[in-house]
Amino acid sequence: MGSIGSGFEVADTQLRKRNHPDDNSLDVSKIDNDEIDFKKSLQSNKKSIWFTLEQVIGPLLLTVLSFAVRFYEIDRNNTVVWDEAHFGKFGSYYINHEFYHDVHPPLGKMLIALSEWIAGFDGDFDFESNTKYPDNVNFKMMRQFNASFGALCTPVAYYTAKWMGFNIYTVYLVSLMVALELSYIVLAKFILLDSMLLFFTMTTFACMAKLYTLRKVPFTRKWSWWMLITGFSIGCVCSVKWVGLFITVIVGLYTVVELWTLYCNMKLSRKLYYKHWIIRIINLIVIPFMVYLYCFKIHFILLYKSGTGDASTNTLFQINLEGTQISNSPRQVMYGSEVSIRSNGLSPNLLHSHVQKYPDGSKQNQITGYGYSDSNNGWIFKFTRESGIQFDSNNQTVNEDLIPIRDGDEVRLLHKNTGKNLHSHEVPSHVSRGNWEVSGYGSDHRGDQKDNWVIEIVDQLKSSNPDFHDEDNDSVHPVSTFFRLKHKVLGCYLTSTGFSYPAWGFKQSEVVCKYSWSTRDKSTWWNVEDHTNDMLEVEDDYIPPKSKFWTDFILINFAMAASNNALVPDGDKYDNLASDAWEWPTLHVGLRMCNWAFNTYRYYLMGSPFNTWLSSLSLIVMLLILAKLSYQWRRQQINITEDQLWSFAIQAVFPFIAWLTHFLPFVIMGRVTYVHHYLPALYFAILVFAFTVDYTLNKVHPITRHLGYLVLFAGCIYTYILFAPLCQGMIRRDISYEKMKWLPTWDFQI
Repeated sequence: MGSIGSGFEVADTQLRKRNHPDDNSLDVSKIDNDEIDFKKSLQSNKKSIWFTLEQVIGPLLLTVLSFAVRFYEIDRNNTVVWDEAHFGKFGSYYINHEFYHDVHPPLGKMLIALSEWIAGFDGDFDFESNTKYPDNVNFKMMRQFNASFGALCTPVAYYTAKWMGFNIYTVYLVSLMVALELSYIVLAKFILLDSMLLFFTMTTFACMAKLYTLRKVPFTRKWSWWMLITGFSIGCVCSVKWVGLFITVIVGLYTVVELWTLYCNMKLSRKLYYKHWIIRIINLIVIPFMVYLYCFKIHFILLYKSGTGDASTNTLFQINLEGTQISNSPRQVMYGSEVSIRSNGLSPNLLHSHVQKYPDGSKQNQITGYGYSDSNNGWIFKFTRESGIQFDSNNQTVNEDLIPIRDGDEVRLLHKNTGKNLHSHEVPSHVSRGNWEVSGYGSDHRGDQKDNWVIEIVDQLKSSNPDFHDEDNDSVHPVSTFFRLKHKVLGCYLTSTGFSYPAWGFKQSEVVCKYSWSTRDKSTWWNVEDHTNDMLEVEDDYIPPKSKFWTDFILINFAMAASNNALVPDGDKYDNLASDAWEWPTLHVGLRMCNWAFNTYRYYLMGSPFNTWLSSLSLIVMLLILAKLSYQWRRQQINITEDQLWSFAIQAVFPFIAWLTHFLPFVIMGRVTYVHHYLPALYFAILVFAFTVDYTLNKVHPITRHLGYLVLFAGCIYTYILFAPLCQGMIRRDISYEKMKWLPTWDFQI
């Protein structure tokens, strides 16, 4: 206001001088200069006011709106809704420090645990589905923490659209669409990972858009800072869900295109070109990986107690957990000892058998890998029949002496419950190719040479207690000795392949006999986990060695991959919540998120018809625009500059490819899919819609353009108001619910 006031004072002085032409102090040149300064001052003030409205107040109001619609009566439904049963429970594991296993990386769940800690949660609630939250659990604050990620998507969308070069009306339209998107709102209201995933997906693309604006000023402090933020954002999105790899592909594609244009720049020295490579490798590969790695480091530090996820890890990791179920046992494994044997491969399961037989092949007893404690994991070391050695009457000694298992020994492993021998023969394995089947065959007194295995010790670890005596490196010890079992006749090795059997094998891990040419092949490594021999004493001063972080990191990631692959539709069960990918952009179905009782606040997960249908249509329109421009360019009807090409790429091509990378995988993958899997793809479809609107309306008369934007803004707001009960909660019956049912497949009515 001060600058405006001074402008008026200058104008007043000019008028006085014009009214008194005889005044000796009159200076015409000064009047002209003052007029110029006055105009510049007004223009500067206008720009300042417009800048404040456009880049501060506008996005701030949109952000407030975004928070308001997500926070609105967020505790209406006071029961555990949908996947809160999973993710709320995972958060409580961090509160209780109990190790668990899940299909997703840990960052999102650690953030949920942070919200529970902030809310004062003590971990004493199981988050059972549809269970009412007790009074001492501040679930409202937990939900608000999660909703904040969803609300902050709006300002991120605003600045992304702005950096992409859209006009201000399109920028506000994109922001409003994100703020009022029904599916974004309803998922933000609960303790889930989806809002976090969407937020970090959007920040990653926003960083890419910002780097696009800075591409002509590389190596500046601002450019370097945004390059670092991009890498950090990639690390975060991949640490919430592996779906984050899809947006990582987009950033990688943009980087490749940018490096290619730099390579074609003959004015750029090779030294600077290689510098571009080095900086991108550090910021876009090393930094994200370090973020991902460090999340698991924190994950392991926090979860130091035995819990539900122990079975997904190896023996060394489990035995170092507080309250582990693996107890110290006699340190020398003998013939006649009962043991459980765990694989050190990517599926660290226990060697297992049961009475069920293979449906084909030998049709003998199945041999599998099973992670959990079970009586069917028990095996007894026996002498080979060819050795002629017989146990005494106690079945543990020979001439009243215990005989240790040593490197190079030929042994026979007898399954305790079924009485069958661990056996292999030239019958093809059932899942993997090129390997032999392993089966349970014969009995303690009946069998052949194909029951015999040779012990090959490959590694011995020392106790963490420096005062514990040195152990014989040529003997087998529980926990610390890693060995291979080589088939005496076939020469192949007992192996856990990492694959799973079909339903006939209870989806347990496949165990085969594989030809392995390297002793470092960890899939052929095994160790004794539990050891029972009542003729030996336990040495209490033995402290097991610590597990290695890199081993734990690799194993837990492979276990996540295996769990993801196991999420396939069950043909014997009908999943009324599942949907096909084609149903998402067409808005064919939605998803009931909670108990659909008459007197319960009900939430229906469905995209906004305005956002979803228009953005889906725009995907086709964008391709038509691309075809038209390509045709005109080939006919030399238009000339496209490099800057225009970059602008078209960032506004249309990259969002379209991002939509493809976030949508097509769910079309082709075999796992079960749900509506919420479309959320990130919907955002990129909205950006493609923004391009089509921007491109189309900028070619019409200004009055028509403004009317067009007015209709779009009104349509977005009206659609939200009409369908708001879907995301804000429906209770009992209401006549307005009938008006919302535009398609017969929308099953949100009672």
